[in-house]
Amino acid sequence: MAGNEESHTDGFDMTMANDTTTVTADEKQEGSEPDMRPTWGNKVDFILSCIGLAVGFGNVWRFPYLCYRNGGGAFLIPYFICLVAGGVPVFFLEIFLGQFMSQGGIGCWKICPILQGIGFATTVICFLGNIYYIIILNWAAYFFGRSFTSLLPWSHCENPWNTEYCTTNFTKPDTGGMNMTNATMDGNMTAFNTTNTTLQISPVVEFWENKVLNMSEGVGELGEVQWDLAVCLLCVWIVVYFCVFKGVKSTGKVVYFTATFPYVMLTVLLIRGVTLEGAADGLFFYLNPDWERLKDHKVWIDAGTQIFYSFAIGWGCMPALGSYNKFHNDSYKQCFLIAAVNCFTSLYSGLVVFSVLGFMAKEQGLDIKDVAASGPGLVFIAYPRALSLMPLAPLWSCLFFFMIILVGLDSQFVGVEGVVTAVVDMIPYLRRGYNRELFIAGMCVFNFLLGLTMVTNGGIYVFKLFEYYSASGISLLFMAFSECVAIAWIFGANRFYDSIELMIGYRPLVWFKICWTVLTPLITVGIVLFMCVTWSPMEFQHFTGTYYFPSWAEGIGWVMMAMAIICVPVTAVVKMWQAKGTLQERWREVTTPQLQYHQLRDKDRLARGLRFDSEPSTPPPPYSSLQQNDTEL
Repeated sequence: MAGNEESHTDGFDMTMANDTTTVTADEKQEGSEPDMRPTWGNKVDFILSCIGLAVGFGNVWRFPYLCYRNGGGAFLIPYFICLVAGGVPVFFLEIFLGQFMSQGGIGCWKICPILQGIGFATTVICFLGNIYYIIILNWAAYFFGRSFTSLLPWSHCENPWNTEYCTTNFTKPDTGGMNMTNATMDGNMTAFNTTNTTLQISPVVEFWENKVLNMSEGVGELGEVQWDLAVCLLCVWIVVYFCVFKGVKSTGKVVYFTATFPYVMLTVLLIRGVTLEGAADGLFFYLNPDWERLKDHKVWIDAGTQIFYSFAIGWGCMPALGSYNKFHNDSYKQCFLIAAVNCFTSLYSGLVVFSVLGFMAKEQGLDIKDVAASGPGLVFIAYPRALSLMPLAPLWSCLFFFMIILVGLDSQFVGVEGVVTAVVDMIPYLRRGYNRELFIAGMCVFNFLLGLTMVTNGGIYVFKLFEYYSASGISLLFMAFSECVAIAWIFGANRFYDSIELMIGYRPLVWFKICWTVLTPLITVGIVLFMCVTWSPMEFQHFTGTYYFPSWAEGIGWVMMAMAIICVPVTAVVKMWQAKGTLQERWREVTTPQLQYHQLRDKDRLARGLRFDSEPSTPPPPYSSLQQNDTEL
């Protein structure tokens, strides 16, 4: 435990001479491995890959919407509190863990065998997330393809899918003596349904719901596969495959473009957005704080879940990216840069989003709160409508959706790399020859076939189930909590600090130890409890109303969530069952880290009778929970 371990670290002093000998010997060992693990070509590859994974759709639309919904600038207070006390510490933990163990999402948890189920759980989360995340890319690719025209199809009402309610001339009805009911859902406030006026529907709404989604009545009616979307999905998976099939050597080069171009495009859109009429109103709405909202517990829940979601914590991808670092890479400073860029992108995207929404509200004569949307509604309804009102609309539309594709593409292929790394580390045979390429191809084909259920008439309902249950909310918070328990309370926070010092030559801020040990577990448990207390049935809001998912569909969602979470306790029980001896001896065995020579501290080598200049070709005596010296670990 952390408390007991702390006493063993007192007086620990690692000399540079000993460390140099260890490094040299370790490098000799790595070079002799028949299945040598690849590493990043340089530090920039690692930084851009982490940025590409962390900066995704959640930054572009989820953060601005949550900020708007939860009191504008006031939302930034709980956001930064959760960022400093939860998101950043666990992000650092995952990167350091992957680098120290040189293993992906599963193998890295050999550092705490009893909780190695965390690795299986995060791999399940990442696998499920890859299935639904690429569907957003698929929609963006479809809009991108339909933008190559002189007249955008969602800018007018002369299409086969348009209804008699379609209009481009919105007029706000006179509500005097009138019982007006707002009929639009999910932030899609481009129409009014009143008792004395005609329903008005934007052409972009009908393009989204009638053409792209072609929605059925519910999740029980999947209908037919929409082959135009299926072809787009196939093309996107092919692109993802060629981005990752050569491993980090190809991934590290692709991100030079995919992780940087979105910032160029965001800047162009921001310049264009702030010059539009009404942009100032949108920015004021975005940043104006509503301090009363801080009393609402939902604000804090949204802030906490957004932080863990935006940093991709609990997906198993960050340990995978960190594992490709060289053992002595100074990832500490790099992680600060990555975290800063992630937060900056969220704030920057908010400026872009709300400048355009302010223009849209001014154009249609509506309030800002009536045009802001969340989830796919913001990107695929509000923005296409705003783009269609700009000069050279097809050009702006092509650039925007190309940016959306890039924002999601690097997150997607790094997510695929996370799953591949976890599996390949467990089965090193896959590194030989073309086995890795064939395995990735098979996985992409399998994911593509599963994704076909989301491009049917009822595909949007399947998508919402995956989005709501598989890789967000409770499952990610549970992973963050379990990771802190494994590192801070079982492996030992002080011992982990020693391991970090062994890698980078100095110790991190003591703040991270406090967070891993106390603050982050408390934050994650508190958010989960509040989510359970305020839990409500899942619903999907769209233009025609609100769809409530049937109990059997929510049951499937809970099964997806349980598939990941249950890996942790089940693995712990199996490890205890397989261990030998008394209960105390079993516990000592399953909490003994499985480390290699170069990962041992000086005191650990002495405890095993090894000299500091020992060659690692002669492995240390096997770890045994029955040996007295093992308690010194």
